Amino acid sequence: MQSAIVTKILQRIGQPDLVRILTEDLTGTELNTILLEVFSDRSSKLSASKLLNHYQSNRFVKPSDLPPLELKRMEVDVLELFNRLSFEPIELSPVSVLGSCSVVATADQNKILSALRGTEVLADATNSLALHICDLKQNKSLSSRADRISFSTIQRHIRTQQITGKGFTPHFKIGCLVTAGVDTGSFSFEKEALLQHIEAMKELYINYYKVDGIGFRFLCRKKGYDSSERLAEQVKEFVVGKHPELSIDIIKTPEKEIDYYRGIQYKVDIHIKGRTYEIGDGGFVDWTQQLLQNKKERMLSTGIGFDFMYRIMRGDL
Repeated sequence: MQSAIVTKILQRIGQPDLVRILTEDLTGTELNTILLEVFSDRSSKLSASKLLNHYQSNRFVKPSDLPPLELKRMEVDVLELFNRLSFEPIELSPVSVLGSCSVVATADQNKILSALRGTEVLADATNSLALHICDLKQNKSLSSRADRISFSTIQRHIRTQQITGKGFTPHFKIGCLVTAGVDTGSFSFEKEALLQHIEAMKELYINYYKVDGIGFRFLCRKKGYDSSERLAEQVKEFVVGKHPELSIDIIKTPEKEIDYYRGIQYKVDIHIKGRTYEIGDGGFVDWTQQLLQNKKERMLSTGIGFDFMYRIMRGDL
């Protein structure tokens, strides 16, 4: 639905059908050609002083305030740790195809920095990883469609919504893990994939970051499974059977219902000097099912605050 402000702008310039024409009457190539001309013309009218003014007023373009050498060393350490745990590191493009987040997930496209040539600035690496995995599967780059595949990446993300609070910035690094496979019955994929991710979180935060403790919460989500509660109980039993020292709470009725995860959304909580931080979030998603049009496909994603963890270690938060 067209927003009121867009309607007002189109009325002012006397072009009430402009959005419909650009959206429906032009091919993607034709639209790109026109927009490239528009931006080329607008940039040609900029002076150096105006360019500096734009830089100073644009919150998306400023560099990170974190020290790059320390952050890079930590990034290499973490990727090597994930690699030892069978998550293959991958360096993604800084852009993904337009609609990567809004088509298969529930993100609003207005929260994404849309770009030209059918792209958007990367806003969620797990969506890009899902696309990469499905491309590998569809082009038979994996030995069989039943193969389990796990990737890791640490990527700078940018999102357009205003987020207030200490440590939150328009662009930030997130560590991402994904595991994809197919349903083989008895929640086998769900048990083994979530165990793999939880073991990675334990290794990362207990043995690398040396936090005082770690805990997990399973939030039951209604969609995707006949009984999310039964799924959560069986996955918890499987994980705790391997690691009885772990603390896992099942939240059967979360305060807020969301349409992002399927069956289980899980939270990673770390304890440091008497304080608890929610440092990670993940869960099962149906993106590979949608992309490959196959209900047997399964995928688990995890995202962790990488810049955020550095700030915690530095004592900023």
